[in-house]
Amino acid sequence: MGGDAVRLVIQIPCFNEEATLPAVVADLPRHIPGIDDIRVLVIDDGSTDRTVEVARRLGVDHILGNRVNQGLARTFQAGIDHALALGADIIVNTDGDNQYAGASIPDLVRPVVEGRAEVVIGDRRPDRNPEFPFLKRRLQWLGSRVVGRLAGVAVGDAVSGFRAYSRDAALKLNVMTAFSYTTETLIHAGQGGLRIVSVPVATNPATRPSRLSRSMWGFLWKQLITIVRSVFMYRALSAFVALGLGMVLLGTLPILRFLYFYVSGDGDGHIQSLVLGSLCFALGFMTLVIAFLGDAVATNRRLLEKTLERVRRLELAARAGDDPDAAG
Repeated sequence: MGGDAVRLVIQIPCFNEEATLPAVVADLPRHIPGIDDIRVLVIDDGSTDRTVEVARRLGVDHILGNRVNQGLARTFQAGIDHALALGADIIVNTDGDNQYAGASIPDLVRPVVEGRAEVVIGDRRPDRNPEFPFLKRRLQWLGSRVVGRLAGVAVGDAVSGFRAYSRDAALKLNVMTAFSYTTETLIHAGQGGLRIVSVPVATNPATRPSRLSRSMWGFLWKQLITIVRSVFMYRALSAFVALGLGMVLLGTLPILRFLYFYVSGDGDGHIQSLVLGSLCFALGFMTLVIAFLGDAVATNRRLLEKTLERVRRLELAARAGDDPDAAG
């Protein structure tokens, strides 16, 4: 990074984390090579316990609160926006449940400090985590492969929330889902050409079940919906053109079969081939139309994202002029 002082903001989204927040804050590093200023930001997502009171007692630098519970994705985005307003050059996101080891934060930010990456994913190596059941390990591995393919990067733990973002990467983030930001922002970053790397990180024993979903299958279903939305948003043309052409080809074969028998004088007994072929052909044509409509939507989103990024930069520049401390 440049010669100016580098500010790191460690954001901790919390929802009823009064019991674990002290351990999280105590484990955070106070000095990191290449970082001049470290600040801790707690984002309270409408907690009904003493989370905010505990955060104040711990002396964290900044506290941002939602009046009501808005979910992890919106809380994460609110934290990113606030960290940028604080003049963050690097933002690390960790969890308030003490899942991630604070001692791994220097490893997480090092690729950003050295200019090797804009986004760093903390890899918990879920395929080798003995706390995960065998089925969950296999599904995590498969899901990470699929998301990595969509993002265009090799990633071992696509749903890890332990991440570091450069300022430029954070300015480009736009979380649309209300469920979880992990897969969506990873695909977004990959499709946006940001450099993404994974680093192994340490984890602590689980203190409670995950609150993202009531069951593993519910979690997988929501992640699947996010992946499908991302395919439509970023890969609509290639994905749906291939599907549409395949269906058109599939429909052409029974139509040709009917025409062969019709020319041979035996078409009356093969009308089912004509019906089936026409149906597949029509569905394939509709899929091709969806492909080009999806590509138009994706193009429009990219233009909007560039506009939003520019607006954010202008707003932050104006705010930095009014508040020199925010500029770092």
